[in-house]
Amino acid sequence: MTAASAHFDRIDDAEYRRRIRAWTLYDWANSAFVTTIMAAVLPTYYSAVAGATLPSRAVATSYWSIGLSISLFIAAILSPVLGTVSDIVRGKKRFLAIFTGLGVVVTALLVLVGTGDWLLASVLAILGRIGLNGAISFYDSLLPHVARPADQDSVSARGYAMGYLGGGLLLVINIIMIQVMGGEWGARWSFVTVAIWWAVFSIPLFRTVPEPQSATAVLKKGETVIGVSFRRLRDTLRDIQRYRELFKFLLAFLIYNDAIGTIIGVAAIYGAELGFGTVELLLALMLVQFVGIPFSLIFGRLPNQEEKRRPIYLAFILFNLVALPLVGIVASGALPKSISGAPSEPFLSTATASGEGTYLVVGPGFTATGNWSTAVIPAQQLDAAQDATYSITSESGARLDFPFNGQQVEITYSVGPDHGIWAVKLNGQPLMDGDEPVRLDAYYPTSRFGETETFQADEPGEYTLSLVNTGEKNDASTGTVLAVAQARVLPPIRQSSLPLIIGMLFAVQIVGGIFAFLFGKPLFSRLAASLNTKRAIFLALTVYSVIAVWGFFLNSTVEYWFLAWMVAIVQGGSQALSRSLYAAMSPSTKSGEFFGLFGVMEKFSAIFGPLLFAAAGTLLGSSRPAILSLILFFIVGGLLLTRVNVQEGIRVADEEDAQLLRPAST
Repeated sequence: MTAASAHFDRIDDAEYRRRIRAWTLYDWANSAFVTTIMAAVLPTYYSAVAGATLPSRAVATSYWSIGLSISLFIAAILSPVLGTVSDIVRGKKRFLAIFTGLGVVVTALLVLVGTGDWLLASVLAILGRIGLNGAISFYDSLLPHVARPADQDSVSARGYAMGYLGGGLLLVINIIMIQVMGGEWGARWSFVTVAIWWAVFSIPLFRTVPEPQSATAVLKKGETVIGVSFRRLRDTLRDIQRYRELFKFLLAFLIYNDAIGTIIGVAAIYGAELGFGTVELLLALMLVQFVGIPFSLIFGRLPNQEEKRRPIYLAFILFNLVALPLVGIVASGALPKSISGAPSEPFLSTATASGEGTYLVVGPGFTATGNWSTAVIPAQQLDAAQDATYSITSESGARLDFPFNGQQVEITYSVGPDHGIWAVKLNGQPLMDGDEPVRLDAYYPTSRFGETETFQADEPGEYTLSLVNTGEKNDASTGTVLAVAQARVLPPIRQSSLPLIIGMLFAVQIVGGIFAFLFGKPLFSRLAASLNTKRAIFLALTVYSVIAVWGFFLNSTVEYWFLAWMVAIVQGGSQALSRSLYAAMSPSTKSGEFFGLFGVMEKFSAIFGPLLFAAAGTLLGSSRPAILSLILFFIVGGLLLTRVNVQEGIRVADEEDAQLLRPAST
């Protein structure tokens, strides 16, 4: 028995379970910020509302990304320093409360962000992310003080499962609020619900989990907490040989977690690039959120030597590893395209209409009627690589005709205070949205370029899209300008049957469950008995490697959904086991300091993968090679993980705990 874990013997089972429930509930609490604020609602609200006065959506996206980088940088600097301070002054819960309070307050203040308040939104978003990232470091550092070493895998996984459930449930509520209350105020009040959710469900942790024991003796004369903290952090980094197993794991984690984070971050963008619909992408992300709950729990139990169902769990995961790609690929080729979502043949140009592709308004394809002029918009206003030419009219009745062969056309245009209302026609007849004709109101408080709008015909064929300057003004408009830069004929719309695809997914899971119960123990008992935390992470990296290869080739909706299910299998489990393995090799008396370093690695692991995607998209015109290249991250990270001697890392951590706790026990 180690000195650091001896205190668990003084806790009865009921109290032990209460502390674990309280700790895991904090994941439920803060994940609402991740799903609603960071991922789903605030980014869109920032671009459309807060950034309404910025020159373009691209500029708004750029400012948002800059804010994200600033918050990550500040959190990376603060985490290890404050973590070390929390070890010395016995203040992990105190700092957790400070960062949680910061996050809750600034999240609630987002309700004040209205049209054009991009600076306020940026500041609040930066502070909110600092609050989240700082809080997570101190929350993670409590794991070795809450759970016994043998339970840390399952408790860490339970936290991730609770996070998926809590964040997903509130996101569903927020989406309903936005639909019912309207975009702007629905979003504003959803920010308030996140703050309330985070605050209320954090209370059990602060009331139930005790503050861990301080790691060091009383400060000597002339010493300050900050000074001692910096010195100890410096000593830890300088004495890297002593913690070499831990730092080898950190390096492996940095590499493979970069690829995991990239898959999480670019899944929706990659799906959009392949032509999947917005609804399909959103539902697939929700699927990952909720399917990840049971699989996180399963992965958390795989390393547990006392878990009798380990062979069944292992068989179920291995079955999915083989069956999901096999069934998905076969279904993509065997099912009709109207069900599988496989791409149809591209639309080709004819003698009278333009096929798939992009067509500049000043080039072939467009016909202008009325008094038109051209204007070159500077690149710095467009946030583009080169200047763009717009055709502009302020004459009522002037029209722009674009004959095309296809079903969808995306128009790139500008908006501004002098812009008016345009009628949209298809083959000379008003394009209808239900019983109402489609009209494009181009008024905006400030001039913005590079806006897009997509118009769709009922069926594929040859059409002429017409934009007509009606001469009408918005109530706030000062003019009737109509300005268009280009048209893009989009590829054929993917047709798919989501109920059938989801039914197939559940059928695979039912068959997998039967297989696991019948053959799990006879076939996989020996393999399951050899599993520990490190090998369970290897299993997750193997699944991720299959995901990277399959992601390169996939080209149908059914494959995308089956791939999303595969991601859900390992996403929570891989990260939960990484957290618990790190906790096992870290001195619990220095958990604040070491989880601060862990937080730094998590921040840096969000750098290289996205850069790889950006380079692939720019140089090769497709993100497919970047998806495939992620397998290198998993292979290299896995190879480095093989070199980690976990038992030696645990021995060093226990030795450090015994040394630091000795003065307190004499």
